[in-house]
Amino acid sequence: MMRDHDIDLCGAEGGGRAPDMPYLAAEDRFAFRCAGCGGCCRGREDLVLSGYDLYRLSRRLGLPPKITARAFCRSYIGAVSRLPVLRLAPVRAERNNCPFLTGGRCAVHEARPLACALYPLGQEISREGRVRYYFQNTGCGEAPDGTVLADYLAAQGVAGREKCDVLWAVRCMALEEEAPGWEAAMGPVVLRRFQAKLAEALYERYDTARPWPEQFLENLAWLAGQRARLEEMQQRVYRKNR
Repeated sequence: MMRDHDIDLCGAEGGGRAPDMPYLAAEDRFAFRCAGCGGCCRGREDLVLSGYDLYRLSRRLGLPPKITARAFCRSYIGAVSRLPVLRLAPVRAERNNCPFLTGGRCAVHEARPLACALYPLGQEISREGRVRYYFQNTGCGEAPDGTVLADYLAAQGVAGREKCDVLWAVRCMALEEEAPGWEAAMGPVVLRRFQAKLAEALYERYDTARPWPEQFLENLAWLAGQRARLEEMQQRVYRKNR
């Protein structure tokens, strides 16, 4: 069973690529073509969601993001990033299959998370927003002629959402750099309150009738105000207890 400390936020450069997984250029072919077996949905405990993933799922399900997260995900603070991590909670009674695997097919295919749309590719996003892809040979699928990277990304909807994924990754990496500062400034009680605000800003505070990017940026501005307020609250507590 995968433990929480085993997996953190996706998006950081160098997060999962092994030395034998070369980067692919847009015109490169890789040995994969989906056979529709559903194998990539079975026994998965590592499906980390971004705020954009949760927004898309919630819009597909017609639910507020907070309700979607409570129903289908587990959350915790990443051991490295020190940010809230959200991942799909596997169905234990069904051998850790994805909760959306129904009749051998994905029930939310058009709104599936990035990790699912990419499979079997990996994606790296640098702090500067550079995106690179690499092939992970999982032994799954059919590959008589291979698949061209650019065609695959377009067909899976990855190319169309890339700007949102870059925005998420770059801003989360910036927050990760700030985490030691707020952890040093806040005591345990206030820190837990701020971590709840972090989760709200990153995942929950969205109207699925409005575009995601503008709300994400609004949420980050709101979060900065919440941090300042809570750090001031903590300082008042320290002064009072002197």
